Amino acid sequence: MASRDENMKRTNRVLRISQLDALELNKALEQLVWSQFTQCFHGFKPGLLARFEPEVKAFLWLFLWRFTIYSKNATVGQSVLNIQYKNDFSPNLRYQPPSKNQKLWYAVCTVGGKWLEERCYDLFRNRHVASFRKAKQFVNLVVGLLKLGRLINFLIFLQRGKFATLTERLLGIRSVFCRPQNVREVGFEYMNRELLWHGFAEFLIFLLPLVNIQKLKGKLSSWCIPLTGAPSSGSTLATSGRQCSLCGEWPTMPHTIGCEHVFCYYCVKSSFLFDVSFACPKCGTEVHSLQPLKSGIEMTEVNAL
Repeated sequence: MASRDENMKRTNRVLRISQLDALELNKALEQLVWSQFTQCFHGFKPGLLARFEPEVKAFLWLFLWRFTIYSKNATVGQSVLNIQYKNDFSPNLRYQPPSKNQKLWYAVCTVGGKWLEERCYDLFRNRHVASFRKAKQFVNLVVGLLKLGRLINFLIFLQRGKFATLTERLLGIRSVFCRPQNVREVGFEYMNRELLWHGFAEFLIFLLPLVNIQKLKGKLSSWCIPLTGAPSSGSTLATSGRQCSLCGEWPTMPHTIGCEHVFCYYCVKSSFLFDVSFACPKCGTEVHSLQPLKSGIEMTEVNAL
């Protein structure tokens, strides 16, 4: 019996990241609802809602509270993540939903607290009377103490993972799973393979830009020239202009560097920017000037093909 109760507690234990995700989803929902609501007054006079903005927000949050926590014992973010609130003060080990008083106090602490903070800020913003100044200092002290309490509660939550907010701790409601979670079996064989290939790909991405492919191909071709035989001395610019001397393809935007060979503009420009002492890989001529190929030679080459 004891082991069964321990297993039930383990299955109902909610991860810290799931509780934090639920809080972030709640904030995103509030922002979405408020943006959609303000768009309804887009065509009205500017600043129409500014005077009653805290009250309007409180009404919207109270509306969300009525159809989420009050009726379903969970916020929208918790419902998405299969989480709901449980009465932690109940001695019964089975699931007990929060009581009606806990739900009402939850609305007072969340909805009422936000409304009071915003309304007090608007009330004391332009008041410089001594009495209002003392009241403002008192409100600032209370807000500071609440923020300190939230920080301490968050540190305790990171250690124990039970109450994500100070309101949950004061009211005695904690997050549990609506349905037992299935144990996930992870095959680390595929994960290790993916990590290996990912690391190898990152290494290649880092290494390949450091290698001058065109210069390497030029050196290899110069080593192969004695074996295959040197080209005939009668080669001219018209016969060598059929292909780029670096990539071997039909030259795109053909350019010359002062010799009889032709290069793609991108090939010779990138090679020259990478190596200022760049030379032609076929004849060894250094770059004197980068000039576009004349149109007459281009037409001769096209006719020759």
